[in-house]
Amino acid sequence: MTGLLGPAEIRELAARLGVAPTKKLGQNFVHDPNTVRRIVTAAGLTPDDVALEVGPGLGSLTLGLLPVAGHVHAVEIDPVLAGALPETVARHAGADAGRLTVHRADALRVDAAELADPPPTALVANLPYNVAVPVVLHLLAVLPTLRHGLVMVQKEVADRLVAGPGSKVYGIPSVKLAWYAQARGAGRVPPNVFWPVPNVDSGLVAFSCRQPPRVDVPREQVFAVVDAAFAQRRKTLRAALAGWAGGPDRAAAALTAAGVDPGARGESLTVEQFAAIAASAPTGTRTAK
Repeated sequence: MTGLLGPAEIRELAARLGVAPTKKLGQNFVHDPNTVRRIVTAAGLTPDDVALEVGPGLGSLTLGLLPVAGHVHAVEIDPVLAGALPETVARHAGADAGRLTVHRADALRVDAAELADPPPTALVANLPYNVAVPVVLHLLAVLPTLRHGLVMVQKEVADRLVAGPGSKVYGIPSVKLAWYAQARGAGRVPPNVFWPVPNVDSGLVAFSCRQPPRVDVPREQVFAVVDAAFAQRRKTLRAALAGWAGGPDRAAAALTAAGVDPGARGESLTVEQFAAIAASAPTGTRTAK
């Protein structure tokens, strides 16, 4: 894996493009080649994989992905960075540059049709802190060809994504990611490998996609139960799901039918139990958008 960008190359490229990282877009550029190598190795890509990178920025991780993946889709919302990436890759990646497709787009709005040639099998990205969870969940929802992935996010968010029932940080992101995939923490990343240096650590989250726990219940119905259960964490499920079910008694009936104690709280339930509650829902209950 050669041709990676170091601190000097990152600063020179940013200066030439007139790019200043912005908090609005959550831009923190990786300038440490060893960190890029670590991410690519942990992602476990093969030549059969089509990698999807969100927020490639100046191209640090892109250059690491191209030698090991069969193809790379890079989705970049910043028009300057999206326009400059092909030239950067052509200069540093040699023959591998032909395996890159750059999409000037918002990752929260892309769909399978835009990324169909070829369809992505792996999500590998240094995600902007401010939209990391929505981006991961959106892509898992709209890209059925994804098989696995490795994302770098704020360490606090990483902990939430991989948390299990009973954990203090277990919540909506934990359950919704579990609907799509099995996730695990894959290590910590210190702030000093980024420019500008963030004031928090980052964490790596690896995941392997799977079939949903139940195929007889729409995802939207399950997620509506999850949203309601964690909207009022200190309340019992009988009370927390009252608005969703149309009253506490109707909520208790649905919980009992699903084999869940109405006096339990959302943080103690698995994704399978949330799906069972949704399957036992009385008519007229709310669904998630």
